[in-house]
Formats: sequence, structure tokens, C-alpha cells
Amino acid sequence: MDNVKKMSVLALSIAAALPMMASADVIISEYVEGSGYSKAIEIYNSGSTAVDLTAYSLVYYSKGDSTPKTILDLSGSLAPNAIKVITNNHKDNAIALDGSIDSQEASIYFNGDDKVGILKGAELVDLFGEVGTTGDWAKDVTVERKVTVTNANTSYVENEWTVKSKNLFSGLGARSGDFGGGAPEPEVPTFSCVGEKLTPIYDVQGVGRVSPLIDEGKFESTDEVTITGVVTARGESLFKGFYLQDIDGDNSPYTSDGVFVYLGEAPGEEIQPGVEVCVQGKVKDFYGLTQVDIKADKKMAVGEMGEILAPTAFYVADGESLGDALNRYEGMNIVLDAGSDMKITRSFSYDYAGRRNNMVLSHKAPLMKPTQVFAPLSDEATALQESNRGNELYVESDYKAKNGEVPYFPTFNAETGYIRIGDQLTNMTGVVSYSYGAPRLVVTNEITAGDFIRVNDRIESPEAAGQGDIRVASFNVLNLFTSDSEVGGPLNPTCKDQADADASRGCGRGAHSLDDYLLQRTKIVTAIKEMNADVIGLMEIENNGFSEHSSIQYLLNAINAELPAADAYDFIEVSDADKYKGEFIGGDAITVGLLYRLSTVKPTGDAFVIATPEQHAAEGVVTRGEGDDVEISPDYNKYQRHSLAQTFQIHDEKLTVVVNHLKSKGSGCLEDWLEFSESKDPADLQGKCNEFRVSAAKVLGESLKDVEGGLLVIGDMNSYGMEDPIAVLTDYDAATAKREIVTASWTTLNGEVYEREGSKIEKGFGLINLNTQAHGPATFGYSYSGELGNLDHALANTAVAEKLVAIQDWNINSVESNLFEYPSKYSGDLEKSENAFSSSDHDPVIIALSYPAPQPKPEPTPKDDGGSLGYLGLGLLSLLGLRRRKH
Repeated sequence: MDNVKKMSVLALSIAAALPMMASADVIISEYVEGSGYSKAIEIYNSGSTAVDLTAYSLVYYSKGDSTPKTILDLSGSLAPNAIKVITNNHKDNAIALDGSIDSQEASIYFNGDDKVGILKGAELVDLFGEVGTTGDWAKDVTVERKVTVTNANTSYVENEWTVKSKNLFSGLGARSGDFGGGAPEPEVPTFSCVGEKLTPIYDVQGVGRVSPLIDEGKFESTDEVTITGVVTARGESLFKGFYLQDIDGDNSPYTSDGVFVYLGEAPGEEIQPGVEVCVQGKVKDFYGLTQVDIKADKKMAVGEMGEILAPTAFYVADGESLGDALNRYEGMNIVLDAGSDMKITRSFSYDYAGRRNNMVLSHKAPLMKPTQVFAPLSDEATALQESNRGNELYVESDYKAKNGEVPYFPTFNAETGYIRIGDQLTNMTGVVSYSYGAPRLVVTNEITAGDFIRVNDRIESPEAAGQGDIRVASFNVLNLFTSDSEVGGPLNPTCKDQADADASRGCGRGAHSLDDYLLQRTKIVTAIKEMNADVIGLMEIENNGFSEHSSIQYLLNAINAELPAADAYDFIEVSDADKYKGEFIGGDAITVGLLYRLSTVKPTGDAFVIATPEQHAAEGVVTRGEGDDVEISPDYNKYQRHSLAQTFQIHDEKLTVVVNHLKSKGSGCLEDWLEFSESKDPADLQGKCNEFRVSAAKVLGESLKDVEGGLLVIGDMNSYGMEDPIAVLTDYDAATAKREIVTASWTTLNGEVYEREGSKIEKGFGLINLNTQAHGPATFGYSYSGELGNLDHALANTAVAEKLVAIQDWNINSVESNLFEYPSKYSGDLEKSENAFSSSDHDPVIIALSYPAPQPKPEPTPKDDGGSLGYLGLGLLSLLGLRRRKH
């Protein structure tokens, strides 16, 4: 203990990450995170002598930070077994304390994603929460430390705490329960199942989604039931209770033999897998989960330890949906084996609905985005959307792992222990539960890399890289920024100053340390080298000009440093007349760029910038709703990134490459507000601002219709394969289409009015989707929310389409875990790799084209008198391949 007190300053700086027992008697005894500004912390002196608080401070650790921020420097003295309450000093704090409670006010900023600690000097002596993790783990709750806990602890131990309801303030000022001295709770008579009528678990579950014991329209049974079974799993965090399973079951494939028992707290140590338990309580349907609720009076009798039940192999019957199959196993401990045929459709990542990291499986194959393969609002797209929602199984751990860790896959790593979408998962056991209306598999074992059947494994080099005469590639490089002060590049046009560039949002979207930037750039360079492309269109590179310290110059330098001089690249720089403020391509923080290989293609003529429309709608220009519910529109000022085009000379032919990055699907435009979709996904599943992207597609088509020679339009269109912007650029025909495609209203172009009202598109611009031509519509290079599709496209005119040798989405990013990407903020101590995998979130698209070099004309052969030698000479020349090929 003395050694702990003598820790060096360096050691103290990382004390939050090191579990140790503290000697202080001052502990956190209650935490309140209520509505609005209603926040409080209660501290308690569990010792036998008074404590001078002068040396102590109350702190919090914001989100994933490991450096504490001070809430209050404490003062005064705290008597033995006494309590002090610190409440938020905001005027809207609803917490009112009894005048006899020792209290003090402070500015309290913590919320459900922060951790609270007590420091003595610089030494952490007590902690609520696990430093370094993220997620709203303690939001909208009151949490009280159990009275049996008297020692401070710098390691958060969840079972030391009891979670109570939101806005419960009455316990502040008392060590336990409500204020009034902390009188012990009355003893509850011991419960026994002897003489009780037992209801089999399979009768509690029944064959439907909801228990037959719950009347229609209700959420709980009228009467209590008594059930008995063997514990298969404990729930200490995600689901607080345990899972019981009938030993024998009813041998019916239609009913489950397991059920969740809700305690409202972590089970005691006596509740372990294999123990027989009898409980009595009402049957409840809780957001899709059938459970027996014994939280209030804990009617539970714990028996002897018996045999641990083996997990049941899970399968989906022919003609059955995954959702229906999971209902047959609700509450049971199952195993996913090879016959289960469960594929990963979303890798381990953050789930915004559940506010935690998890993974999603689907049956037979990963899910495709409906509008990648079917037209928006078509019957087929609607059916696939419904099918997808019924074909998802969330894979959960009972507790939240530290950043960068997969709790059930301890050997997760970037080189050999990776997870890819499409992998088939085997040998995973878990209990089937439900939360947020979706089925969850709460894992009960650990798996290894050998438990993944690699269906679409990593490919170190793309096949298309060695095909064709030249290759054009499209690559979104995930915010490759140099403006952070540690990297040292110039600012982009959205930055107010250097501090803004160093921030985590706003103008500084990329790496915020030199190490992160170097890792990101190295991974991108590794990928580009393997692509072996002659022209590369870039998206999401910082828009900070073309100087020696610009993002595109730094990238170019790094690529050329890895290549022989004969394979060196250069970048396309637009003329000063086309630059925004003399430096940039448009006014966004990110832009598009073009690299080209000097030895194989030659720029001809000036590059040109294609400006895209902006949307400027002043407040009240339109209304929505009817009668008394009419609302006027707010201001809408929306922008898109400009496109960049360059014509290249390839032998005796010309190829114009246009690189694009259209408006994202995330933030809403005026049309979304009009459709009441500003805060949800529009009904046509095309994401927000679809009409705005259609306006950009229209401008692109009009700007390129007179281009001579080959035309290739590439880049991140933020539009899946069958969505409106791609249809406009390709084969849309209003005369035969089942739905209209319209542009956005209130748009301008180059500062002039473009369209006050959205216009109907009559005919597409006739480009050919090369991926669809080669592989059909079911291609992918991007994954979002568990669905695959293409946002990055290659659209060509007929002259180029006829030259197509191969097109490949090199799946190095879309199917990989984003924990392997360059940012270190949410990946903890996870070791990263310099390989190409997870170099971005979009896959590169590589297009191999046939542009054979002209063959030299053969030298004339002298005639001889007989002529036969001349014929022989021509034959030899032909065999040697010296005759000019026809194209």
C-alpha cells in the first residue's frame, strides 16, 4: 500500500488504467444522471475517523478520455459514516435536497458516456465507470453503491452498484434506500416452490412471437407462473438476470425450452450454469423478449449444481425465415455450427440503436441494399427491405469490452485474426434474446480465427491490376488530411484557423496525430501500389491546394518513393481561373483529385472543373402540412463538391476521365423536409438529398454530352446502383419508367439561378454502368448498416464500354472491420497494420481497358523473279507477328 502512495508523477498520469486498491475511506456512494440538468454525486466516509477533504477532488473522464476533468475541489471535513452530496448548480436542476443534508453545488457536465472519480492529489482513489470506454452506459439512471461495499476501488466493479430508475433523487443523503438514516430493509421470507403448480417453460413460450399467457393487447400475464429449469447463462450487464432451460423439453421444433428470468440486477454467485433454479413471477413481453419478471420480490429457490446443458444446434428450416427460426430458440443456449449457415453481414462496430459495439449475422448470405439491385419503390425493393429486416441476428456480449477489443474473440488482430463480412461463423455458443425489437445472440464462449469459414477471403493484389493495356481506378481515401498542426499542411477553405484544423470536427476531419496520418497514408500507398493503375481518381482528399505541403503532394511523394522512376505518378492541377480563391477546387473541406502515370498516359488540354448545383431556400419559401398544422420551411443552404475532368492521350486515342463526389445521404435537404423525412430515412430508401444529387447528375450529363472520344465518369456518387442519379446518367426513360425522377428546387449554379422548381427528367444521358455490364447489378464496394452495395461507380460511353477487359471492386475495405482503420480514438490498444486492408471505408474500383499500342508497319520485302520467295517472306512475317493488327 505504501508503494501505491509513493507512485511517481508519470505513474499517476496513467493510474486510471491500472487496477489498484486505494487506502482512502472516501468513496462514491451514489450517482444521479437525470433529465436535463438534474445531476448529482454522493460521497461517503466509510472509515472510523473524520477525513479532511482539502486534498480531494471530484473529477470526471469525458467519453473515452483517460485524462480527468475537475468537477469540484472538495473542502471541509467529512465525519465517519457521513455523507456529502454535490449537485449541479444549473438553475434547471430539479434535485431538491433536505436542508439537513450536507451538500454543495458545482458545474456538473457528465452524462451517460462519462466516468466519475475521486482524486487525492493526483492519485485516483475511487471510480465509477471504466475509463477509456465509450457508449451511453450510465445515461438516464440513478445508481447506488451497495451498503456492503466499504472500500474505495480504482477498478470499476459493476456488481458493486444497483441501478435504479431515472430521476430517483430520494436516496441522496442516505447510505442506502431513501433519506432517513439508511434503515435496513425488512427481511423477505424465504421463497419455496414446494407445493406450487409448475408451468413448463415451453408452455410459457408457446409457438407464437408473444407468450400465450399474455392476453392480446397486454404486455404481461394476469397471473404469476412458477417455472423450474437449469441455468444456462448469467446476465450481469446487458440483460440483468439469468436464462433457464427445461432439462427435457417437449421435443417439439415449434416451441422453445428456454426463457429469461429478469432480476433487475446481476445474479448472485450461487446462480451459475448447471444450477437448477425455481422462480415465480409474471410473464412479460419486453420489447420482443419473453421473460419471467421476479425483480420486485425475488421469488427464487436455488437448488444444487447439476450437469451443464449442452447447447442446441441452431438451424433454419426450408421455407422459414431467420426471425421465425430464432423464435423457436428464444431463451435457449444454442451453437452456430456449419449447418446453421450464418454469415457476417455487419462486422463488429458501433450500433447506434443499442448504443454499444456488436456484430450482425444473416442467414446464407450478407444482405444487399435493396436499391442496389432493384429500382426505388418497386415491389422487389420493398420486399427485399422487409426480408432484410427479418434476416438479422445481433451478436452481443453481456458486458461492454474496452475499445479495440472484441469480447468473444480475444485474438482479434489486423493480420491473422480479422473478421470480414461474408465469413461464415461456426462454434459460437450463446443464448437467444431480444432487445430493441431485434433478436440478439448473447455469446457465452470465446472463438478463434479458425472458427470463421472464409467465403470471400482477403486478396493481396487485385486481379484487374494485371489485365488490359491501361487501368483507371477510383479510390475514396477517407479524409486524407494534412492540415493538423502535427502534420503541417495548409488549411482548407472551411477552416477558421489552425485550432479549428486541429479539432475533431469541422474543418479538421482527418488524422489528428502524426502517427495516425502516417499510418493512414502508408495503408493508402500500399493499396495504390497494388492497384497498378495508370489514372487514379481520388475522393475525400483534403482540399488544401497543390503546394509542396498539400495533401495531394504529400500523397504523391509517398507513392513515388515506393516506385521505380519509370512508374512514377504526377497529379492534375487545375488552372488558376478554375480555382476557388486561387487555391482550391470548390469550397468544401474535401475535394476530388487525379493522379496519372507519366509513362503511360499524357494529359492533353487543360483540366476542367464542373461546378455542381447548390440549394439555397430562404425560410418560408414553401410550406408543408395542412390546416392548423402548416409549417414554413427553415433555411436550407446545401452544397456539393465540384467534379474534376481531364482528357488523356493514349496512343492515338483520347480518354476523358471525370472524377466525382456527390452530396452525401446523411444530412437533409429541402425535399426531405417537405416529405417529413428530415430526421428519418426517406421511404424510397435512397437516403436524404436524393433530388439534390439528381440535379448534380443532370449538370454532369449536360456538361459532358459533347466530349469527343472515350468518356469515363468515376467516383463516389453516393448513389446505389439502381438509384435515381445513376439512372439519370445511364438508361432512364420517363416514357417506360414506373416512377418519375425529379431534380431539387431552389438551386443555383455558378452563382446564378438554376432551377426554382424541380424539373422532371425525361431521358438519361446514355452512359453504361460498367460493373452492371460485366457482373450484373449485385456488386458491392461499400457497406452501411449491414447492407452491401456500390456507391463508387464507373460509367462510360460506348467507346469505352467496348474496350472493357475487366472491372473489379477490390474488397479491401467494405467487408473489413473499421477498427483497423487509422484513427486511434476508438480502437484503444489494438495494434494496427500497414497492409492495405481497412485503408478506407470504400473499396477501390479498378477498370482495365484495352488500348493496345499500334504495331509497327513491316518493312517492304524485295520482289524476286519467281514470286514464291516473296510469299514465303510474308508468311514468315505473319508468323512472327509483325503484320499490323486490325482493331
